[in-house]
Amino acid sequence: MASNGLPTAGGLAYREAGPADAPVVLLVHGWPESSWMWRHTIDALAAAGLRAIAPDLAGYGDSPLRRPATWAMHREALEEFRQAVGLEHLGLAVHDWGGLIGLRWACDHPGVVRAMSISDTGFFPDGKWHDLAATMRTPGEGEAIIELFDREAFGSSLRAFSPGMDDVDLDEYYRPFTTPEGRAAQLELYRSGEFSELVPYEGELAALNVPTLILWGADDAFARVASAHRFKKEIPRAELELLDGVGHFAPDDAPEEFSRRVVAFFSRTMLGR
Repeated sequence: MASNGLPTAGGLAYREAGPADAPVVLLVHGWPESSWMWRHTIDALAAAGLRAIAPDLAGYGDSPLRRPATWAMHREALEEFRQAVGLEHLGLAVHDWGGLIGLRWACDHPGVVRAMSISDTGFFPDGKWHDLAATMRTPGEGEAIIELFDREAFGSSLRAFSPGMDDVDLDEYYRPFTTPEGRAAQLELYRSGEFSELVPYEGELAALNVPTLILWGADDAFARVASAHRFKKEIPRAELELLDGVGHFAPDDAPEEFSRRVVAFFSRTMLGR
């Protein structure tokens, strides 16, 4: 068991709610968050009769750090987790880095995902790094900025983009930054991949041929809303819904509305309601 009582499987801690025999929705969090970001959505999915499972990616929340902390490692860890929990056919909800990890995983395992909810992320070979990401990826500059992230600076930085986060949320999300190894892993993650690696995945999301919800913060400063429209154009059967007045961290800043729309989508596509 993990330190706060979360169960573990395949080396990852996870949160779970809902009937054990119900259709599953797997939720993959973004950076620098953890499964904590899904807590409202997990409860709402369970109340609707779905089984919601949200792992802490390696090095976040209660999951131990794995090195190298790369895109590839996280995809492999996600598959190990799926097999350990025994999940066969599922809905997939991703946010931010959870999209770069989870969508590649879905394409690598066609037939597993039955429906997808995609939020505030990217999946395009011609993608560009936003300013913070570019700094994190630059030798010397990344080390300098990561050392500035004490708890106060970390909280101030996130609150500038996410007014919905309180001190409890920020304490949860700061956990990877509390050790030198954890800080180094943040840089390792950002430096581990290139958008060009997504070239082989062009057309693969469309080829999955599953119902897809594109749910986006209309004021996202990191993953611009143009990306949401691009997902909508590239994926047949995709639906686009924008959350007005909401930025990048939609599950934290508009938890009730975000969860309501996710639940409505998966209830319809997986429960036939």
